[in-house]
Amino acid sequence: MAASASISPLSSSPAPSKPISKGPSFYLNQPQKTHFSKPVFHPRRPQFIICSKNPISDFFSTNKTGPEESFLPSFSDDDDKPREECGVVGIFGDPEASRLCYLALHALQHRGQEGAGIVAVNNNVLQSVTGVGLVSDVFNESKLSQLPGEMAIGHVRYSTAGSSMLKNVQPFVAGYRFGSVGVAHNGNLVNYIALRHMLEDNGSIFNTSSDTEVVLHLIAISKARPFFLRIVDACEKLEGAYSMVFVTEDKLVAVRDPHGFRPLVMGRRSNGAVVFASETCALDLIEATYEREVNPGEVLVVDKKDGVQSLCLMPHPEPKQCIFEHIYFALPNSVVFGRSVYESRHAFGEILATEAPVDCDVVIAVPDSGVVAALGYAAKAGVPFQQGLIRSHYVGRTFIEPSQKIRDFGVKLKLSPVRGVLEGKRVVVVDDSIVRGTTSSKIVRLIKEAGAKEIHMRIASPPIIASCYYGVDTPSSEELISNRMSVEEIREFIGCDSLAFLPFDSLKKMLASDSKTFCYACFSGKYPVMPKEVKVKKVGDFLDDGLNGPMDSIDGGWVKGPTNINIEKEIDPIYQQSKN
Repeated sequence: MAASASISPLSSSPAPSKPISKGPSFYLNQPQKTHFSKPVFHPRRPQFIICSKNPISDFFSTNKTGPEESFLPSFSDDDDKPREECGVVGIFGDPEASRLCYLALHALQHRGQEGAGIVAVNNNVLQSVTGVGLVSDVFNESKLSQLPGEMAIGHVRYSTAGSSMLKNVQPFVAGYRFGSVGVAHNGNLVNYIALRHMLEDNGSIFNTSSDTEVVLHLIAISKARPFFLRIVDACEKLEGAYSMVFVTEDKLVAVRDPHGFRPLVMGRRSNGAVVFASETCALDLIEATYEREVNPGEVLVVDKKDGVQSLCLMPHPEPKQCIFEHIYFALPNSVVFGRSVYESRHAFGEILATEAPVDCDVVIAVPDSGVVAALGYAAKAGVPFQQGLIRSHYVGRTFIEPSQKIRDFGVKLKLSPVRGVLEGKRVVVVDDSIVRGTTSSKIVRLIKEAGAKEIHMRIASPPIIASCYYGVDTPSSEELISNRMSVEEIREFIGCDSLAFLPFDSLKKMLASDSKTFCYACFSGKYPVMPKEVKVKKVGDFLDDGLNGPMDSIDGGWVKGPTNINIEKEIDPIYQQSKN
């Protein structure tokens, strides 16, 4: 049963006199203190409706003084992959906007499986339905009927730690003195805590612990006119990765950070409706024609009066687009950053076959993300590709283990070896990446138990040695196996006969002239935008949501930023507390 959820009003204070300074690549400027004047309160009550699939009270844990003091580990041994945190979609000018948004979110489900939401605009009222779970769990005909209108935005979310909290499921809707605004965000802000502390010092009240809510507060306090300039003003204070879609009573706005870390594309349906989405696969499903990317640093405003307006108002340095979109995150049928994901992965496999050849009888993939690279390897090596591992698509992320412990139970639920393909064979196994090595070692054991004579692992990415701070959930650098071990040590750990990674230099050579436009921080440790605080882990996941129990049952900790970062105590007391 749907229920109304409370939304804290955004503060209405003037914007800071100076934007937060941004340091050059690989250097960290000390955060500047910003002084705010007293907040001004306005009586106007903006119109919006919030409906929730699983309504909960906005209770914070009673035994914590702040959300950032709570901790939770972010990885399980049986799901050892980096995870994209979000996917977004925005539609303007179609009478079936919410239903098209629903379908587009289905196409983006791989970018987040723990929460979904849609905000639609009808008669100048923003109406929202959000819920925890898959898109098909959250929405049905009854829910979609609550979302009429020709304009909508949607979001799928992966919780970066612990359980998904309903209050942190986007899109967010909030009111300020000139109306209401909804936002869906893909990415991660590296200066979130500093911004939040400054806003709270000025009297802002936060209803969630997501970094996205900071954006709404910055929009509310901005003095810029018209509305899209408020967004620009807010974005000038943000550092990190953000591809966002906003909706107001009459406008749809898309914006991408100056470095272009996360993808965002624009398309158009045959009836003229404008569509924004994280990947082109969403455009394909709803029969929208891909037109172009939203450029780094670009703000696109869509309304009935002026159509689509492009405003490159933010300074945009050299793009630093996430290379892992092509390695793992995006679907193979998508075009990301102007390149075919399928062609990129096929080329990765060909490079591995050329630079790390081995005598073998069969090439198999770790499904699903390793399949295209395995096809490339097999084609180049002249060895048959076979389905040696079958993936179950019906296993959720949580399950009940049998009372008698079964070794590698989680991996066995997801992957089943085909003995007829593997027995007595020299097998090349192609996977997209190795993060902590735990899953790879279990896969090697499965294949050995199926009778393989030799197992040769080929990884279609360079070794991951550093954590990501731009919207990808990865463990701390200390947990990354390639940061702790040599290739030979990793080979011994996972138990295969040989191991080879995609050479970093070969990857950049394959990208040719585009190589400078990608971010390789996870492979090199060189960050285009240096993190200034502890790693943002969607803090709201640590809070008691009324459904998942008290904080006492949670253990683990924050992931600290790079050790060379100098964090001011007054800006980040959480980091100081976590050290004690």
